[in-house]
Amino acid sequence: MIPFFDAHSIHDPLRKELTDAFNKVLDHSHFVLGGEVSSFEQDFANYCGTSNCVTVGNGLDALVLALRGWEIGPGDEVIVPGQTFVATWLAVSAVGATCVAVDVDPDSALIGIDQVAAAVTHKTKAVIAVHLFGQAVDISRLRSVVPAHIKILEDAAQAHGAYSHGKRVGSLGDAAAFSFYPTKNLGCLGDGGAITTSDAELSRRISMLRNYGSEKKYLHEVAGVNSRLDELQAAILRVKLPHLDDWNASRRKLAERYSSQLAGIDGLELPAPNGAEAHVFHLYVIKTNVRDELQKFLQTKEISSLIHYPIAPGEQPIYRNSASGLKNSQLAAATSLSLPLWPNMPFDAVDEVSGAIKEFMSR
Repeated sequence: MIPFFDAHSIHDPLRKELTDAFNKVLDHSHFVLGGEVSSFEQDFANYCGTSNCVTVGNGLDALVLALRGWEIGPGDEVIVPGQTFVATWLAVSAVGATCVAVDVDPDSALIGIDQVAAAVTHKTKAVIAVHLFGQAVDISRLRSVVPAHIKILEDAAQAHGAYSHGKRVGSLGDAAAFSFYPTKNLGCLGDGGAITTSDAELSRRISMLRNYGSEKKYLHEVAGVNSRLDELQAAILRVKLPHLDDWNASRRKLAERYSSQLAGIDGLELPAPNGAEAHVFHLYVIKTNVRDELQKFLQTKEISSLIHYPIAPGEQPIYRNSASGLKNSQLAAATSLSLPLWPNMPFDAVDEVSGAIKEFMSR
C-alpha cells in the first residue's frame, strides 16, 4: 500500500532530537510563551527574511489576526481566490468583512491577478494571495495592479520555503500567514500557526491580540483572543526548521519524477512549471476529466490520493451563490487530484503510482 503521506519517514530519523526537545520543555516547565516560542519566532523570521514573526494557535487564526491587526472589519471588502481551502474565506468572515471572489488562473489555480485589478473598489482593504499547493504567487506583479493602501496578505500555509523573484514567501506582501499542521512542509505535532511581517507595529498588535489583548499581565487594551503556540510545538519546529530546505529539494525531485513519468498522456494535465524554487510541492496535483474514476482505480491498487478541494469555497453552503461564474475555480474543483508525496518517498513508489495512472488512462 502507498499512503498519501508518511509521517514516520520524517519523524523517525529525528526521533532523538525530538525526544530531547520534549524533555527540555518538560524540564524547564515553562509551557506557554517562553523561550522556545521566542527563539522559534526569531528563527522563522530570519528564515523568511522578515523582521518579525508572531506565532499563534493555527493557520486560520494567523489569517484572522493579521486582518484584525489591520483593523479590517464590517463594511470592508477582502479579495480572495475562487479556489482555495475554505479557511482563506472563513478568516474574512470571522472579522465581519466581505469576501470578494475572483477566478483563478486556469493552469496554476493561483489567484487571477488581472481579475484582482478589476475587483478593486473603494471598499477593498486587502487581497489574500494563496500560494496554493506550494507554488508562489507573483506578489510583485500583484502589487503593481493593487493600490498601495490595499494590504496584501500571503496565505503561505502550503508554501514554507518557496521563492519568488529571489525572496522567500512570507516576506513578499505586507504580512503572511502560515500553518504548521502536521502534514505541511514544516509541520509540528498538532496545530500551530504564525504571522510574518516587517511591520513592527502590526507585529505588536497581533502579539497583543493573540494573548487576550494584553502586553502587560492583567492589563487588557483590546478585545483579544487566546491563540498561542505552546512551547512544546515551538521546540519541535525548531528541530525541524533546519531540515526544511532539504525536504523541499526532495519534494521537487519527486515532482520531477512524476512529471517525467506522466508526460504526454492524453487527458492528463500536470502541474505548470513555476521556476526551480518557486514551487515546493506541498502537493503534486494533476487534472483530468475522469478524476473520480481514476481515484477509484488507484484505490483498487492500494494507492491513496486526495482531492484538494472538491467543493470551491463559493459553492459551500455558507457561501453559496456568492461567487458565480468562476469557471476556472469550479473546473479545478471538479478535475484536480493530489498524488502521494512526502520528502522521503522512494522513487519506486512514484513509479508505481505513475504506472497505475498510465494503465488507467490507456483504457
